Amino acid sequence: METQTVLFEDIGTMSFQSAWDYQTKLFDEIIALKIRNRDLTIEERLPTKHHLLFCEHPHVYTLGKSGSMQNLLLTEQQLDEKGIEFFKINRGGDITYHGPGQNVGYPILDLDMFFTDIHLYMRNLEEVMILTLKEYGITGGRYPGYTGVWLDPDNDKLARKICAFGVKCSRWVTMHGWAFNINTDLEYFDYIIPCGIEDKAVTSMQKELGYPLDMDEVKSVVKSKFEEVFRCVLNEKFSDIQ
Repeated sequence: METQTVLFEDIGTMSFQSAWDYQTKLFDEIIALKIRNRDLTIEERLPTKHHLLFCEHPHVYTLGKSGSMQNLLLTEQQLDEKGIEFFKINRGGDITYHGPGQNVGYPILDLDMFFTDIHLYMRNLEEVMILTLKEYGITGGRYPGYTGVWLDPDNDKLARKICAFGVKCSRWVTMHGWAFNINTDLEYFDYIIPCGIEDKAVTSMQKELGYPLDMDEVKSVVKSKFEEVFRCVLNEKFSDIQ
């Protein structure tokens, strides 16, 4: 399989709804092209585009389609008082938090051009973060039975999550992605049962290292590791968000 080019955009701080709308637009365009290509000869088919979006969201909780409302510990009034939005969305997984100081990544890839294995896709996303953490002297790993990247996953009492994942995949096209805690205010995880896991803590790079990180520097490392793991090339593009 030839090396794929992925169009990269850092869309900055953006409301969850706006970012969801934008990635849905890109996702739908890829799906529509794949459907059109089915009726064309190999020579006539147009190549699908791949995208990777980076952003930060204002305070928001999102609940995946398999999640439980019982894992949100605030009332609607309390959400309003704290300035936190809430969305039920179409990814897998349970409830998670997005907010300032967090790297949110949305890969919108046609896996037909990479590999058609959603399990491998999830493990590759985890590997991107494990390799990123390694650059800062933090040993990340996988916790048996759960997605995500964890610290001390071999110790039930100390295991804590530093990166959560939730994706949607249709016709082998992906959307949604990861929430990587860099300088995240962890207090907001106290108001939910993160990912529906009651007895495990959440952490951040800042908490583990004892100092705030340069967000742009960390994002640069994440981009490099994404290229390494997915054997692709990221090409930066100007945003066409309306």
